[in-house]
Amino acid sequence: MRSFHSSGKRTVSRRRVLSTAGVAGLATLAGCTSPTSSREPGEDRTESDSSSSGASSSTDNWSGADATDVETDHPYTSSPEIVDLDETDGAVTLTTEAARHQLLGDDASGGPWELPEVWAWKTADGGPSVPGPLLRVTEGTEMEITYDNTEHNRPHTFHVHALKKNWMDDGAPTTTGRQVDAGETGTYEITANVPGTHLYHCHFQTQNHLDMGMYGILRVDPVDYDPPDKEFFLTIKDWDSRLSASMAGGDVTFSHRDRNPDVFTVNGRVAPYSLHPEEGSPMIVEQGDRVRIHITNNGYQPHSMHTHNHRFEVVEKDGSVVPETARYKEDVVPISPAERKTIEFTADADPGIYAMHCHRVNHVMNGERYPGGMLTGIVYEDALETEQFAALMKSAGYEG
Repeated sequence: MRSFHSSGKRTVSRRRVLSTAGVAGLATLAGCTSPTSSREPGEDRTESDSSSSGASSSTDNWSGADATDVETDHPYTSSPEIVDLDETDGAVTLTTEAARHQLLGDDASGGPWELPEVWAWKTADGGPSVPGPLLRVTEGTEMEITYDNTEHNRPHTFHVHALKKNWMDDGAPTTTGRQVDAGETGTYEITANVPGTHLYHCHFQTQNHLDMGMYGILRVDPVDYDPPDKEFFLTIKDWDSRLSASMAGGDVTFSHRDRNPDVFTVNGRVAPYSLHPEEGSPMIVEQGDRVRIHITNNGYQPHSMHTHNHRFEVVEKDGSVVPETARYKEDVVPISPAERKTIEFTADADPGIYAMHCHRVNHVMNGERYPGGMLTGIVYEDALETEQFAALMKSAGYEG
C-alpha cells in the first residue's frame, strides 16, 4: 500500500504506516505526451550542458499517448515509502535508478499511460519511486545522508531547502564545485534545524534532473509536535512528457525553452489513478477529524489547490508557523514552484466524497479529456460502502 499518508500518531514506525483504503477516478480519461533527445547516456557530465537541441517539427503532432509507445526495459516505480530517520539515528542511504513510471494504471479509465523513463530515488530497502521517499525526522537530529550513485550513469547531488548547512553540504555544484559522479558515493551531513515541510531534489542539471522525477519531501517535526488525527503529504507537479520520451530514446526533440506541460500529477499520479487506494493517495477521514495536509510544489508552474466543501487555514509556510492572528478560513491555496504550505481543517462536511484539485482547470485534464490530472479526493469512511464510491473505484482500476 502507498505509505505516503498516515494518522500522524508516532506509536508505530512511520516506515510501516499504510495508507487507509481510498477513493478513485472520475469519468473516462486519456493520455499525455513525451519527448526525445540526441544525448548519449552520461553525456550531461558538465553543469553547463543543456538538455537537448531546440524543438523541431517532430513535436508538431506530438500526443501525450505517444510517450507510452516509447519502450524501455526499466523496472516500474513503486509507491514512495516513509523513512523515519529518528529510528536510524538520522542516517539514510539514497540511490537513483532509471525506471518506468505509470501515470495511469492498465485498468484505470484512460490507461495505460506512462513515462517511459524517470530517474527515481530509492533507499536500500525500498523500490524506486516518484516522488522519492518521504524522509521524516525530529528537529535537532544530526542527519547523515549518503548518496550512493553506483546505479545511474549521470552525476547527481542531494539539495534540501530551508535547512541551514555547511557550504559543501548544500548540494549545488554551481557554487560548491562538488557533485557525486556516476560510480561514486558522497555523504551530506545536515542538521534538521528548521522545523517544517521541505522539499529535496537533485541540483545537478536541475532543469533536467528535477523534471525527470528527482524530488521528494523532507519533513522536520518540531520537538513539541502535536500530530493531528489525520495527516497527508501531497507533492504536485507539472511535466512535459516529451522530456521523458527523449531521454528514453523516443523520436521527438525537446527543449526546456519550449516546455509545454501536458501531465499534471498529485504524488506522481494523474486522476483517476491518483485516487487508487494502493497506487494513489486519497485522503480518508472520519467525521470530526482534525486534518492536516502538507503540500509541496515540485514543478515549474504555480497551482491553485481547491478543496470542495471544506474551508481550511494555512498553518505553515516554507518552514515557518503562521501566527494564529494571521490565519483565516479559505478554500483555495496558491502554491508557487518550490513553495510549501500546510493547511488544516476539521472534517465537518456531510460525509461523502469531495474533490481536491488545481483550479487552473486545464491542469485537471489528461490530454483533451476532463477530468483527470491534478486531482485527488477527501473521502469520508461513511461513504466507502456507497455505489458512488464503487463506481469511482472501478474508474481508478481498483478491485478490492
